[in-house]
Amino acid sequence: MKTSWTARRARAGLSTLLAAAIAVAAAIASIASTATAKPVKAQHDTVIRQGLIYDGSGKPPFVGDVAIDGDRISYVGPHAPGTGRAEIDAHGKAVSPGFINMLAHPEESLLVDKRALSDLTQGVTLEVMGEDSMGPLTPAMKADMTRHQGDIHYDIDWTTLGEYLEKLQQKGIAPNVASFVGAGTVRINVLGEDNVQPTPAQLLEMRGLVRQAMQEGALGVTTALIYNPNTYAKTPELIALASESALCGGMYIAHMRSEGDRIGEAVQETIDIAKGSGAPAEIYHLKVAGQVNWSKLDAVINQVQAARAAGTRITADMYLYTAGATGLDVSMPAWVQEGGLDKWIARLKDPAIRARVAAEMRDPNPTWENLLQRAGPKGALLLEFKNPALKPLTGKTLDEVATMRGMSPEEAAMQLVVEDGSRVGTAYFLMSEDNVRREMALPWVSFGSDASAPAPEGIFLQSNEHPRAYGNFVRVLAKYVRDEKAVSLEEAIRKLSALPAQNLSLKERGMLRKGYFADVVVFDPRTVQDHATYERPHQLSTGVKEVWVNGVEALHDGQATGLPSGRFVRGRAWTGYPGGGCRTASQQWTWSK
Repeated sequence: MKTSWTARRARAGLSTLLAAAIAVAAAIASIASTATAKPVKAQHDTVIRQGLIYDGSGKPPFVGDVAIDGDRISYVGPHAPGTGRAEIDAHGKAVSPGFINMLAHPEESLLVDKRALSDLTQGVTLEVMGEDSMGPLTPAMKADMTRHQGDIHYDIDWTTLGEYLEKLQQKGIAPNVASFVGAGTVRINVLGEDNVQPTPAQLLEMRGLVRQAMQEGALGVTTALIYNPNTYAKTPELIALASESALCGGMYIAHMRSEGDRIGEAVQETIDIAKGSGAPAEIYHLKVAGQVNWSKLDAVINQVQAARAAGTRITADMYLYTAGATGLDVSMPAWVQEGGLDKWIARLKDPAIRARVAAEMRDPNPTWENLLQRAGPKGALLLEFKNPALKPLTGKTLDEVATMRGMSPEEAAMQLVVEDGSRVGTAYFLMSEDNVRREMALPWVSFGSDASAPAPEGIFLQSNEHPRAYGNFVRVLAKYVRDEKAVSLEEAIRKLSALPAQNLSLKERGMLRKGYFADVVVFDPRTVQDHATYERPHQLSTGVKEVWVNGVEALHDGQATGLPSGRFVRGRAWTGYPGGGCRTASQQWTWSK
């Protein structure tokens, strides 16, 4: 049936009105939907859920979340909004900042194994190298280092300390690394290894090398005053080098001239260097060595605390064992070692010199730091030989070897150095467990292993380690916090993280805070345990589950990921920083209190 034009026009108008009404309704619905829709959830790289958060401040923990985005912490609190691309259930676990190894010696081990497994499995995220340094080097120093390498062999293709640390970063290492510049290294660079004093011009050259290292990123200047040629340095020389470091925002840190017979004088020298330089100072591996000296601990503590109360910033670090580890060089006088290892060995081949050395080694009141005298030959455990023919002696005491060879312990020590062509790695049992327990609870003491970072495999099994290499940091948490309750867990974590970061003037590390670098550890306080012993040192600690370094997961479910997470953590005078470089006075820097 045909429809009139008027009717068709009426229906068209109705359709238009209906379409408009539908459009309006859709728009209203869209607005309403937008108004009531839930916001899109934020995405994080990683969220650690409902762990017991120890933020490094020393305050009591709380149950909450930590979120990581890129290399930074993006949230710390009761419940992180959104989700993580990776979600970690940390119920029943502790979540803390990464631990800082204040005296680390992975200088060689990281060149052949970038995981630093013995430390990574303990939650260590920053290795701070000290006592001596891997630069600056001369061609002669490089040749000596190459000739005297032990189990680990490597090419020395760097000259400055900064170049060495950049090499480690480029290798894709797991931990962060940092270093002090060695006063002894600088001394050898300019003066060699003889017992000489620098001229004013030579001292100026040495200061220049310290400044160069500081502007490359060193954290300060370090020394080890019981070893040659470091022991030849007098206090004014050390103040001069520490003053140069202080102009560059760095601290002075030292293995003191004595840790036993003359420990009071050594602590005072450290205080004097801090005062003279205008910068803080730290005592490496705080201890009182030798049973005849154990009662001196009260005086040492009082000496440090009096200096702190008077405004001189003195701190210390330590390892948690009753034996130290060094070499047979500390059982012999400095004069026989003058000029370096090769000259030392040559002298020990002379019967007349050998007789003189043996007599001095037996002196009950030596004028030098004779650790063998204080530990005794039964307390000197042989750990490391270079000569394959001597490796079967690993794990024996010097007393046992002397008996086997039918000679005195002094003669045995000298003969082992000659035959091995090295100082022979040795542990000395010197300390009191009661003193160790007291020292570790001091609020100004942090922790350092004074060891390399090996793995229980391959080349590392050719020698023994001191158990501190595998257990020092977890031992804090297991033995001294959980089992003996010497300190609270929150205080122990502060001493493992925030305290050393503050002492080193590191920015945005050492605490769980938004915006800080994401160096994070998850561990089980109930089960965390060290296993390394003097008899079986190559045993990894257990109980640390997850470790992030700069936001990259370096340890997952207790296993190393092999990811390149570590960086060269530079001191604040690094010229690559905005406003970097040294100052004209140490007072122009802000120092931790």
